[in-house]
Amino acid sequence: MTNHPRILIGTVALLCLVPLPTLSAQRVVTAADSARADSVARTLSQVRVTVTRSGTSGTTVQRSPWAVAVQDRGDITRGQSTTGIDEALNNVPGVMVANRYNWSVDQRLSIRGAGARANFGIRGVKVLLDGVPQSLPDGQNQLTNVDLANIGRVEVLRGSASSLYGNGSGGVVAFETDRSAPDRLGVSARLTSGSFGMSKVQGRFAGRAGGATGSLSLSRTKIGGFRMFDSAEVRQVMSTADFAAGPGNTVELRASFADMPTSLNPGALTAAEYAKNRDSASATNLARYANKVLAQSQFSARLKHAGEGAEWGVLAYVHRRFVDNPLATPPPGTTGVGVGTLSTLNRWVTGSRADLTFWRPSDARRPRINLGVDVQRSLDIRRNWRVTNGRRTVGTDTLLLEQGESVIAVGPFASFQWSPLEPLTVSAGVRRDQLTFDVTDRFLKDGVNNSATRDMTAQTMHVGGSWVASRALTAYANVATAFETPTTTELSSRPGGAGGFNPDLGPQHVGTIEAGLRGEFSRMTYTVSAFRTSYRDAIVPYLESNGRAYFRNAGRTRNQGLEMGLTAAVASWFDLNVAWTESYYRFTSYLAPRTATITDTLDGKRVAGVPDRFVRIGARTRYHAVTLDLDHTWSGTVYGDDRNTVQVDDWGKGALNARVAWAGDVGAARVSPFVAVNNAFSVAYVGSVNVNGAFGRVLEPAPLRNFYVGVETGWRVVR
Repeated sequence: MTNHPRILIGTVALLCLVPLPTLSAQRVVTAADSARADSVARTLSQVRVTVTRSGTSGTTVQRSPWAVAVQDRGDITRGQSTTGIDEALNNVPGVMVANRYNWSVDQRLSIRGAGARANFGIRGVKVLLDGVPQSLPDGQNQLTNVDLANIGRVEVLRGSASSLYGNGSGGVVAFETDRSAPDRLGVSARLTSGSFGMSKVQGRFAGRAGGATGSLSLSRTKIGGFRMFDSAEVRQVMSTADFAAGPGNTVELRASFADMPTSLNPGALTAAEYAKNRDSASATNLARYANKVLAQSQFSARLKHAGEGAEWGVLAYVHRRFVDNPLATPPPGTTGVGVGTLSTLNRWVTGSRADLTFWRPSDARRPRINLGVDVQRSLDIRRNWRVTNGRRTVGTDTLLLEQGESVIAVGPFASFQWSPLEPLTVSAGVRRDQLTFDVTDRFLKDGVNNSATRDMTAQTMHVGGSWVASRALTAYANVATAFETPTTTELSSRPGGAGGFNPDLGPQHVGTIEAGLRGEFSRMTYTVSAFRTSYRDAIVPYLESNGRAYFRNAGRTRNQGLEMGLTAAVASWFDLNVAWTESYYRFTSYLAPRTATITDTLDGKRVAGVPDRFVRIGARTRYHAVTLDLDHTWSGTVYGDDRNTVQVDDWGKGALNARVAWAGDVGAARVSPFVAVNNAFSVAYVGSVNVNGAFGRVLEPAPLRNFYVGVETGWRVVR
């Protein structure tokens, strides 16, 4: 991958806006200080969330008519390697992050079953970073710009939220950059090293002057990989600059850059390969050098106003992404052990959002009205080449496909929140989304012009309410609809390698009914949610062949389940956290063609890729400045295919992770060393499945017992 100096220059230019005072070393408060014992003391009526889009001031967890959860910086970074979102998000009931231990395809994030079908990237869930969508207008998400070591907070909304965010069926994950800058200038460093050649180095600078604050984070992660052909390297830069621009006005600027010069793809294994050597890689992926190389940048600017009776905001952003992706997929019409396909992508994404919230300040029982519009456009130049061993090395390695893919999404919305009675909060909203998919075929040597345009529209809504009976009991319920379109990659995946879009693949439509209880008493908080989600024209991957998945609409599915969460300060030295999910995800109507003349009826079959039970139990003890964190995660059996012929066992004893950390002062520095062991019982389990993998190539193993050590330290620099 070539360097992109303009991206780096733009990042540096933004950082120049942050004033840098003269240096004089003193201690700075770092994330080590945020490892505190009072997490359960933060009452539900105090913790506010903005993921529900009820204005810039947000709403409290207690009064939200949705299932919402918050993970703070301590949950994300305390003794963690900060290399995967499973470290924190599996603490939230209803959320399952399947770590594929394959940086070429990302972790699989699933909320209430949505996203379980993704064989690369994140689908079905809206991902935000400081309010900026990390998703394309077609619904495909990626986490390239998210460095967990520089994240201060994550909000999670579970349920059908298209009336709030548009394309996507399962929920929202909103990351917020760590914007803490308690001093004129603070400097911190975090170093981690562990098994299988894992290392991560992160440095952060943050400061403030007058009404301005800013930060810069730089990190480099290297993974040797516990499997063959499994190494990766990622370099990330994240920067922020916030300014007070008059009474109630704030300007927020963000710039980030990520570079992944290599990410080898070992592929999924068959049952026989797993039994023989669970650390091996697919022979086809090795021979065809399956790999991913990318560079990505993101820039955004937001102006926010908070006043008496009105709040408004305007956001504009741009993404730039370059991808070189050698696949193990054989090109049409050619064979050979090392003959594969190189897919390249040149992408621009631009977008904006404008919203207004207003209310009558003199009467708190009057509704708060929200109006706004989201506009987003993506433009991809996609090329596929015949390659040998991942490279164009022989004369027959020629261009197979070249096309421009454009998606334009426009989504006006309106909602209101109303408390006609003190204990009651009512929320309702509507939205209309118009998406236009356009493909321009630039490869006409085959004599066929596959250019096409497809329009997809959807109207979505939600109605919900919460009733605060007491501090110990709040009841809530909501009814919501959602939709999810195929991504351009899914539309472009056509058996036979033809260009254009699959004319038979359309959006899926979703409806959810949910009810729950939450509350707190003494030093304990709890939440219980029950839901039922119905999918019509569900999009499923019916075939995965050598790294390329093919999709169809599969009739109807029904996802229903029960989620339970508990956080308790059992004693002054002991905290407990439980996230328990019971689910029942089934196809209710699915006719799956096996051959031209044989069709299988899969009604009643389990949805592949997600278990019926997923549990995370966490415990934290303290002794003076020393903390011990234990996380025990257990998953039930899953199926790797729609026909339920490939059953993957549960996690046996489960995966137990233990982390010990100390925090204290060493001279002028605040220092927090930590040591951790993952999978302490050394259980051999499958961390994820490659749904409907061809020839039974489904299993993605997790590593056995492994270790890492690290240290975080920081200083304060003042004038």
